[in-house]
Amino acid sequence: MAAREPMSETSNGIIFRQDYPVQPSFGARLDGLYLRDETECVNECLELARLDPEVSERVSATATDLVRGVRSNRSRKGGLDAFLRKYDLSSREGVVLMCLAEALLRIPDAETADRLIADKLTTANWQEHLGSSHSMFVNASTWGLMLTGRLIALDEEVTQNPMRFLGKVVNRLGDPVVRGAMRHAMRIMGHQFVMGRDIAAAIKRSQKEDNRAYRYSFDMLGEAALTAADANRYFNAYADAIQALGQSRTDAGADESAPSISVKLSALFPRYEFAQRARVLNELVPRLRQLAEFARKSSVALTVDAEEADRLQLSLEVFESVYRDNGLDGWHGLGLAVQAYQKRAIEVLRWLGELSAEVGRTIPVRLVKGAYWDTEIKRAQENGLDGYPVFTRKVNTDVSYLACAALLLRDGAHIYPQFATHNAHTVASIIHMAEGKPFEFQRLHGMGEELYDEIVDPERFGMPCRVYAPVGNHKDLLPYLVRRLLENGANTSFVNRIVDEKAPIKDIVADPVSEVETLAQIPHPRIPLPASIYGRQRINSRGINLTDESRLQALSLKLEAALTREWRAAPVIGGKTVSGDAVAVRDPAERRRQVGVVTEASVKDVDAALETAVSSQRDWDASSVAARAEVLRAAAENFEAHADEFLALLVREAGIGAAEPSRGG
Repeated sequence: MAAREPMSETSNGIIFRQDYPVQPSFGARLDGLYLRDETECVNECLELARLDPEVSERVSATATDLVRGVRSNRSRKGGLDAFLRKYDLSSREGVVLMCLAEALLRIPDAETADRLIADKLTTANWQEHLGSSHSMFVNASTWGLMLTGRLIALDEEVTQNPMRFLGKVVNRLGDPVVRGAMRHAMRIMGHQFVMGRDIAAAIKRSQKEDNRAYRYSFDMLGEAALTAADANRYFNAYADAIQALGQSRTDAGADESAPSISVKLSALFPRYEFAQRARVLNELVPRLRQLAEFARKSSVALTVDAEEADRLQLSLEVFESVYRDNGLDGWHGLGLAVQAYQKRAIEVLRWLGELSAEVGRTIPVRLVKGAYWDTEIKRAQENGLDGYPVFTRKVNTDVSYLACAALLLRDGAHIYPQFATHNAHTVASIIHMAEGKPFEFQRLHGMGEELYDEIVDPERFGMPCRVYAPVGNHKDLLPYLVRRLLENGANTSFVNRIVDEKAPIKDIVADPVSEVETLAQIPHPRIPLPASIYGRQRINSRGINLTDESRLQALSLKLEAALTREWRAAPVIGGKTVSGDAVAVRDPAERRRQVGVVTEASVKDVDAALETAVSSQRDWDASSVAARAEVLRAAAENFEAHADEFLALLVREAGIGAAEPSRGG
């Protein structure tokens, strides 16, 4: 296909719509950091996170004291921490649990579920775990995984050979009984992960006994909305939860200790994606504003949860639009979660500080490590991006978290920091960095109880902590359960190491800043950039970051330039272009617009092409693998070199034009 002279009709404004919302003020400063060089980013974080030697010693002493306190008091607790330690992901049983939890969520028919359970259940050594934990929850769950999910009287034959007993039960009662037992076991775990099946039950549980020592942020479980009906259901669930929380308050003040609701923007709108930015701003913003108004009237806080990296900028736009609303004046409860594992975290916090100072209302900021690391790495590889939006080493994320914490405590005049962490060194660092400034810690429901019992104890540290408390039924639990198991189930996770007597305390409370400073290479050496995931012999195809506004603007100009030329296509046989009568190719969306012209192949041309291909086959077969690979590589490089032109033509030939403009092309 060759380019000829310019077409008479301009194509400006056709590929990218002209009425698209103007890029927000923070867009340009964040775009360049999306895939920022990891070494450069970590070096900036090191400067913010590094403490004076004297302060570092105090942090280490406090962290050591916390770990010792946790280890001495761990027998008092027996919840999900104990379960994760028992079934860590380095064991076969832990992997089996992950497989079952994930598969039972996705398998629609009973027969397939039965076969999976029969296969997985008999491959694990549950006997090893039965009775070896002091936690009643662990032992009950083990038998739930083996049989019924209930504590039952067992004779000696059963306890000595549980797998033989289980096999007899399966043969006698059938796979459906065992499938039911597995689901029941998941419910046992769910009780530890989830605060309640509905908001009323969750509130009631939060007001019992030791739970009253904590503040609460309730998350109505559920994945992203796929339809408008889904979005309406989630909206109503959030609204009902806000109303219930407001009615449960014994004091009317909207202060820092107010209970809160966490909302996911993806649950409120089924097309929550950058390509639908105009619709998101027009339709999702009013929904969030309405929830914020409900929360203000109910003296309840509202936190916008963090999601995938490609939605970060969009979430900030939505948040800013609602935060600036004059109808929320005097209310300091609209908050935002920020993920420290993203390379843009530092700049996001700086922008939030500027926004809060300009508007003059406090923004509660929940700082988290991040829950979608595996997804972010894999998506960047699949999309052939130039880098990763997240850090490739856990220790780099730890340093970023400390840098973000230091920034929040130093510059956030109108920021109320909320530090979500289960790491003793991180907790100790924040205690000493704060120097009396107001803040709170946060932990997951069912996890970190031993650590935070030390923190909230008036005779120890007496600091506030908020529990992130999921609310929902068994169906909604499983996706959340899988994420928590992935985050905390490995034997290398802090949840496991803090109570492992074999793990030296000095290793557990090691300063991540010092660890990073000793690295020979800042990025993880076993996680190559997306272009190099196939090794030296094959370069990954290069993609386009469609959530980077600056890249899209540059792409738009190239697409428009490509469409100012007239394009001609014709058959090429044996390296020679076939001549003949040309037929106009028109844009299906605008039939008056001609995309180009094409010389169609005749029957004779097709026969000639087939003859050429057959006669060339012997020479191709005789070529070396390296020579053939080089031909294919050259073709791929040509496609990438002319990607803008191909994209422009694809857009035109698909009929995406003035009748229905598209942002993404």
